[in-house]
Amino acid sequence: MSENTIHGRIDGPIVMIGFGSIGRGTLPLIERHFEYDRARMVVIDPDASHKGLLDRHGVRFVQAEVTKDNYRALLAPLLTSGGGRGFCVNLSVDVSSVAILELCRELGALYIDTVAEPWKGFYFDTSMGPGERSNYALRQRVLDARTRSPGGPTAVSCCGANPGMVSWFVKQALVNLSADLGRSDPTPTDKDGWARLARDLGVKGVHVAERDTQRARNPKPRDKFINTWSVEGFVSEGLQPAELGWGTHERWMPETGRTHETGCGAAIYLMQPGADTRVRTWCPTPGPQFGFLVTHNEAISISDYFTLREGGEVVYRPTCHYAYHPSNDAVLSLHEMFGSGGQMQSSWHILTEDEIVDGGDELGVLLYGHAKNAYWYGSQLQIEAARELAPYQNATGMQVTSAVFAGMVWALENPEAGIVEADEMDFARCLAVQRPYLGPIVGVYTDWTPLDGRGALFPEDLDHEDPWQFRNILVR
Repeated sequence: MSENTIHGRIDGPIVMIGFGSIGRGTLPLIERHFEYDRARMVVIDPDASHKGLLDRHGVRFVQAEVTKDNYRALLAPLLTSGGGRGFCVNLSVDVSSVAILELCRELGALYIDTVAEPWKGFYFDTSMGPGERSNYALRQRVLDARTRSPGGPTAVSCCGANPGMVSWFVKQALVNLSADLGRSDPTPTDKDGWARLARDLGVKGVHVAERDTQRARNPKPRDKFINTWSVEGFVSEGLQPAELGWGTHERWMPETGRTHETGCGAAIYLMQPGADTRVRTWCPTPGPQFGFLVTHNEAISISDYFTLREGGEVVYRPTCHYAYHPSNDAVLSLHEMFGSGGQMQSSWHILTEDEIVDGGDELGVLLYGHAKNAYWYGSQLQIEAARELAPYQNATGMQVTSAVFAGMVWALENPEAGIVEADEMDFARCLAVQRPYLGPIVGVYTDWTPLDGRGALFPEDLDHEDPWQFRNILVR
């Protein structure tokens, strides 16, 4: 793909909500790959400091906070101005995804976001229990909106790197695994077909296994949270309960584990914050590593999508969860924050591409439990490559912004698909659009299991019959 490839025309206004690191990185991709009327593009954000950059790009800026009280009056005129089909790109925090996507669909506009976000205050509402503050509950609100209003204008829910791109990686990894096992499975065309393929291949679970090695020029100072992407987003999800899709092969649940009484039933949560919960996982460059079991929408949606039922009973479901090793500065930031009782530092900062001296983001899916043990498939994007590919990007941001761009292309090509999750989109088409921005995409097999090196110095309560039990993965 040429850097000037045009993937479609947006004939109505473009309204971007939020202009943090992901918004800034998405803007040049929109400029590069879509035809649109620049005079009808607008960015909404409460931070006045964004105006200078947007002025240089010739994009109108509205300094405002989108709230439950003002969102209709604020957004409706912008999304309908000048005719055509508008496109809302919601990259904000503390703005209800369901409220905005339902408004967009009422207006006939297309919609995309990277997370099922609630209104401000949700994440820290002590009147709600952990299950009510979970991503399971937030996802269910999106699914309920689809039930209330099926079909109609496309609204793509949770389409960043993860959630989003990793769901496409899972499908490609299954296709690769099938071929490497010498099978002749046809590529499935529906949800049940994909679930049967995963079951027949012997996949017990999926880690969304990530290692961020980006290193800043200056070390992290005390009392400042440093991250390579949204600090507000990371802290919010990190303080939600740890969540994971719960597979049918599991025969042990942690004492802190809880199930949900309503909804799809594909996931459990733990009575502890995700960013303070460690799991054992594997990525190609570091090999074995600890990751944080931070809640993410894809952990639930992937397990749900690959659930197979026969006669109304669940007969197969893979375990799925995030296993995230953020940048070293972010690890130190979490350690400092939880040492202070979960109180965030007095200031925060997102590392820009100019502040990072080296490193990259290795983000993929580790499919485990099959005949070849475990298979990691994903993106190995270095900061140097991210700088060359597009402006305003570090490696982590580039994986997210390129997924937003790919999701926008798919929405334009499928404008009446209703409310959809990344798992339901054409994975091959989306990856073909996104691939030029991901650096090397590799598939690597490993003999590592969570039992490696265990129990030599201290006794552990392990399941030796099945290395891939969550009992062996969770750090207790």
